Amino acid sequence: MSAAQKRSGAIRKSKKGPSVGTGGYGRKALEGKGPTPKAEDRPYHKAFKNKELAERSAAKRGTSKGGPATRGRSTGGRSKSSEELVTGRNSVVEALRAGIPAKALHVAIRIDMDERVRESLKIAAERGIPVMETGKPELDRMTDEAIHQGLVLQIPPYDYADALETVKATISKHKKGYVKNAPLFIALDGITDPRNLGAIIRSASAFNAHAVIVPERRSVGMTASAWKTSAGAAVRVPVTRAPNLTSTLKGMKEAGVFVIGLDGDGDVSLPDLGLATDPLCIVVGSEGKGLSRLVRENCDMIVSIPINSSMESLNASMAVGITLYEVSRKRSA
Repeated sequence: MSAAQKRSGAIRKSKKGPSVGTGGYGRKALEGKGPTPKAEDRPYHKAFKNKELAERSAAKRGTSKGGPATRGRSTGGRSKSSEELVTGRNSVVEALRAGIPAKALHVAIRIDMDERVRESLKIAAERGIPVMETGKPELDRMTDEAIHQGLVLQIPPYDYADALETVKATISKHKKGYVKNAPLFIALDGITDPRNLGAIIRSASAFNAHAVIVPERRSVGMTASAWKTSAGAAVRVPVTRAPNLTSTLKGMKEAGVFVIGLDGDGDVSLPDLGLATDPLCIVVGSEGKGLSRLVRENCDMIVSIPINSSMESLNASMAVGITLYEVSRKRSA
């Protein structure tokens, strides 16, 4: 026996034999498997399949938002257009009557027919809108469980033109004689109600305005509700988008357009407006906040509409309608 073996404790014997180490190979077995995964993370579980289906559906059609009548569907990115769904029999038939452009009409399989469904199918056939029979589970997923009553109208994204490019093109056409009336535009500052936008578009069409301008951020866009309120006027008057409204107004002024802002505390009363016959942009703010500071500073003139002192303010679309009428009256005088 060697000297090392003679040392006390160098070799220990056991009735069960010598102890043999695993070299760390059994460490994982001793640690256990950890907490049980959630049901939606277990591939064999029903919840996992439901989650996977929901993710695929969301990736295909975007994340849905909106109320029961219209469901907004973002196409991703702040500056991109959004696609919407009009749900419910009354909303769908009214949207079709108003001439809202539609991508497809989804009808539930074995739907209970009534007059609204029949009229929707008739209008869709006349306008060449594809009619698709869709199962109720798929309609539920499309509308995020909204009350659709078996009828869903798919609205394509609105194709916004650039505001400043549209302004410059209109001015060029006017100089060449292709546009008879002096260029007239309406810009919205902080308007978030789509019904206001729709009503403004309707007034713009009635009084020969050439375009409506909406900011890219913190502003309403062309939703199904806006289309419906415009009563089809959005087909005739383009809605353009300004990446930055203040910069767009500056560009318009450089191009020869006078910019007037509507405000109850304006320096000039609407009947005294002397710029009506010139290229003009009418800017309207929200009812609560009015014109923003930067927009107000970049207006050539702030104009007020004389109203009864007991009336605090006018609705934005009503103010635009009155102003457009006065401008039209002065131009035809």
